[in-house]
Amino acid sequence: MRKIATIEELEETLSEPTPGLIEAMRNLPGDILVLGAGGKMGPGLARMAKRASDSAGTSRRVLAVSRFSNPAAIHGLKAAGVETVSCDLLDAGALNGLPDAPNVVFMAGTKFGTTGAEAATWAHNAYLPGIVCRRYSGSRITAFSSGNVYSFTRPSSGGSVETDEPGPRGEYAWSVLARERVMQYFSSRSGTPVLLLRLNYSCELRYGVLVDIARHVHEGAPVGLDMGYFNVIWQRDANAMALQSLLHAQSPAAILNLTGPEVLSVRQVAAELGSRMGKPVSYSGAEAPDALLSNAARACTLFGKPLTGVPEMLDLVADWVSRGGANIGKPTHFDARDGRF
Repeated sequence: MRKIATIEELEETLSEPTPGLIEAMRNLPGDILVLGAGGKMGPGLARMAKRASDSAGTSRRVLAVSRFSNPAAIHGLKAAGVETVSCDLLDAGALNGLPDAPNVVFMAGTKFGTTGAEAATWAHNAYLPGIVCRRYSGSRITAFSSGNVYSFTRPSSGGSVETDEPGPRGEYAWSVLARERVMQYFSSRSGTPVLLLRLNYSCELRYGVLVDIARHVHEGAPVGLDMGYFNVIWQRDANAMALQSLLHAQSPAAILNLTGPEVLSVRQVAAELGSRMGKPVSYSGAEAPDALLSNAARACTLFGKPLTGVPEMLDLVADWVSRGGANIGKPTHFDARDGRF
């Protein structure tokens, strides 16, 4: 069973570019600007962009922009050759002062803590995309969205496809749909190529649905079954596909589901993790007939299936959690059926 021993090894693994991304970087002209690069996925994506560009023999700047509340993130990015810019993106003057770039990855947004901070959520998720689209109207933009904009579907359906009508539940999901609508408006009005990535869900060893389930199993806590099914994708694969998607941005804006190809059962995943960790598993609640699910067929057609499959993810997560590996302390709340985060 493969293991990852340290945080340094984990971050090196997560930022390793895929062969498909290296080829894409040969064909993508110009610098890459990553907005909101200080979150869970941003540092790895920025480092991967730089590593892939170097491997492709392409000379480009990769710039990571964030408030960077964690100074350690700046050190790691600079060590990898990524330029960092500290900026509050909601400050219009600071945003307008950022460097130009032909390629923009928009990762800024708010999810957790939405309840009780609805106004700030809408500012980050709906207002900010508009001013970014105005500032970078001449760029190609890939923007992270969320599968939360979909209605619930039955597992047998294979999940929602990109052409399905949205059916958001809760303040967060509505604000994410607003993000999409605002970016669609500016894409059509200004001719800005945009691709909206409906992510659902990314996972590594310090956070994610698999980690949430594994921690419940390891601590002997019941695993909730109300949201009985889910999708997952390893963070390295998600970031590689996100960067490749810059080549598929278009006007009017395109939409792409970003997740793994499987519909997974919470009950079965918990049992698999329990077996790997030598722990008994208990459950609470019962599976509803539907869940928040996305169909990844289009992404798999464009980029191929994720390189890290579910069995390997389960092996890695079970080992990491069993050894008391670091956790960033941000549960996904994937089991929330009311959309309150």
